[in-house]
Amino acid sequence: MELSDFKTFAAVARTGGITRAAEELNTVQSNVTQRVKALEAEIGTPLFERHSRGMTLTGAGKRLLPYAQKMAALSREALLAARDDGEPKGPLAIGSMETTAAVRLPPLLADFHRRFPAVRLSLRTAPTADLVALVLDGTLDGAFVAGPITHDDLTATSAFREELVLVSARRWGSLAELRAGTPESGPTALVFRTGCTYRQRLEQIFVEFGWPSAARFELGTLDGMIGCVAADMGVTLLTRAVVERSAMNGAVAVHTLGPSHARVETLFIQRRAGHQYSALSGFADCLKKDEDVMTERQRSTPRNSSQIHRV
Repeated sequence: MELSDFKTFAAVARTGGITRAAEELNTVQSNVTQRVKALEAEIGTPLFERHSRGMTLTGAGKRLLPYAQKMAALSREALLAARDDGEPKGPLAIGSMETTAAVRLPPLLADFHRRFPAVRLSLRTAPTADLVALVLDGTLDGAFVAGPITHDDLTATSAFREELVLVSARRWGSLAELRAGTPESGPTALVFRTGCTYRQRLEQIFVEFGWPSAARFELGTLDGMIGCVAADMGVTLLTRAVVERSAMNGAVAVHTLGPSHARVETLFIQRRAGHQYSALSGFADCLKKDEDVMTERQRSTPRNSSQIHRV
């Protein structure tokens, strides 16, 4: 039983298929298949159920996954701890939601790079559910995710506080007009892929509005999302900061939501570890500095009240 077998198993479990796992691990599909089969043979029971849409964990696979994640994470942590002499350097892998990466992270990443040029920083965007799994198995050192997050193996620090807004084409001046002018099933929900917390919130809103069977259309980029909204293809849920900074801001209408739907906290998560190595500590220091600056700006900047409709 080799460590690489557990890393491969965790990748297949996270991505749901051999092809996607091979792409993530930068290897060929046959190698992934071979390692999964070898692990199943050694354990003596299937770890995955194979079907036309991919692979899902069996009961045994679900029980094994947290151990595989811990082993993969601990192996990487051990290497980083051994190389850490107190000077921030070497690799640092950070994950983020697409919306946070687009608006909140550029100043933070630039500040970190200026202060610690010897650190090889990489950024990966994904939905919250995927980011949590990537931190747990050690692929990422930390990630910005939508809260709340509760897990015994993770620590979470408040990074940013966001306001979610419903975004529609500009011709819908209010939510009442939108509801009156769309089919009974509701407008198309423009969403990121499954695992996105904002998608889950939008689906909850649609249920409350009486649109549980509304069509979903998945997009992979913010520009594509806002562009499709502006073209009146459907509606979406985004942070106010993302919409206001978009070049297409004038082509969409922003509908303010009540506090239960609008308030969301972005957390920075990392594994509970015995060694807090220098590169990650330096990143945490920059994040704290950025949060203090952002808080001061929010206190001093008046909100633009144009195109606002409270739901």
